[in-house]
Amino acid sequence: MKEMIRIASGQGFWGDRLDAPIDQVRKGPIDYLVMDYLAEVTMSIMQKQKMRDPSRGYARDFIPLMGEILSEIVENDIKVITNAGGVNPVACRDAIFEVAKKAGIKNLKVGIVYGDDIMDRIDEFLENDSYLKHMESGASLREVKELVYSANIYFGAQPIVQALRDGAQIIITGRVTDTGLTLAPMIYEFGWTKEEYDKLGAGIIAGHIIECGAQVSGGNFLAGWKEVPDMARIGFPIIEAFPSGEFVVTKHEKTGGLVDLRSVKEQLVYELGDPKEYITPDVVVDFTSIQLQPDGKNRVRVHDVKGMPPTELYKVSISYSDGWTCIGNLTYAWPEALEKAKKAGEIICQRIKDLELHFEEIHTEFLGVNACHGPLAHMVNDPNEVVLQIGVRGKNLGHIERFSREMIPLVLGGPPTVTGFGDGRPHPKEVVAYWPALIPKHLVSPIVDVKSV
Repeated sequence: MKEMIRIASGQGFWGDRLDAPIDQVRKGPIDYLVMDYLAEVTMSIMQKQKMRDPSRGYARDFIPLMGEILSEIVENDIKVITNAGGVNPVACRDAIFEVAKKAGIKNLKVGIVYGDDIMDRIDEFLENDSYLKHMESGASLREVKELVYSANIYFGAQPIVQALRDGAQIIITGRVTDTGLTLAPMIYEFGWTKEEYDKLGAGIIAGHIIECGAQVSGGNFLAGWKEVPDMARIGFPIIEAFPSGEFVVTKHEKTGGLVDLRSVKEQLVYELGDPKEYITPDVVVDFTSIQLQPDGKNRVRVHDVKGMPPTELYKVSISYSDGWTCIGNLTYAWPEALEKAKKAGEIICQRIKDLELHFEEIHTEFLGVNACHGPLAHMVNDPNEVVLQIGVRGKNLGHIERFSREMIPLVLGGPPTVTGFGDGRPHPKEVVAYWPALIPKHLVSPIVDVKSV
């Protein structure tokens, strides 16, 4: 058993800094590189890509990244764990094998975890009225079944652990929990059992702290953002994990950013519901038990985490088509910029009424005045410029299209001193909605497959 392992976060979301994982590999020692690419809406995007091209459906940014650092990963025996596989882990692994072949790397073991995609089993599950109900409303998925784009189980750390035991150096998953990516190497390296709930809970907390990348190392840091040094070269977080379950949050030296009690606390409350029952497939964690203490510069020690047995249910992330939206902008200049923008909004709303266009929602806001705080905003006296932003949402695409043609005519037929119309009329976009659900664990099983290049 190792006395300590270093687990480095390389991505917080699909579209995060391209050079962050490169820095993690090159600027100091690490044992694991974990990268989170998936969010709820990401699965629907990938599913639509796969429908157009069966070879797609994964985070394609991951492939050139591996082309850049694969030789160093192999040379330094770094293990990579990522959910970049999206809805097509097999194709993602095939692409990695091609990268390895071009680099002359042999005997590279790449594992995939899949089985989370239950699109072809929805009818089967709906035979039981209690399955796949909306977690908040209790509605049946039958209401939107024909509009569903993706349906994926949130698996936990255990299938990743199995891939590690099978010798995989790179593990590509579909929809597993963000925290599971970090917990898995702790279970594997330290031999934790499924009943060591406090240790498993600590691993979940470690994963929660680094799952959003630089958000815990100085990015999006409300309590002290002005204090963060060299944010342009911000260092992504690293967990130094110990067999006891204690761990330290830190980052590589000579990188920008900041890790302290405040940054860790801000991340801990991110996307948090009931703090005494943070539910994951592996364990339920009591966030109120967490103890933090400074451990030196850019180091915070975390200990005394309490865990409880997991539930018998998996969460299911389902996306479906829920109509269309269209958002347009026009910029009005001083003097009387806000008054002009308000008048333009009134004209648009009157046009909607005259044309008998029907929408589920019409939303108007004024950027620079109330876009962030809405009715609580302090109204600025005669600002230099104001952007009118008005959007509609509805099921009738024809009505959405007609609305999209009502903004540009205001250039000559509305209030004066208008600009910001260089892109022409706004275009409708499909609304992809989220349907959270639950399903008994015994109905689905992850599949682990490890192969060599």
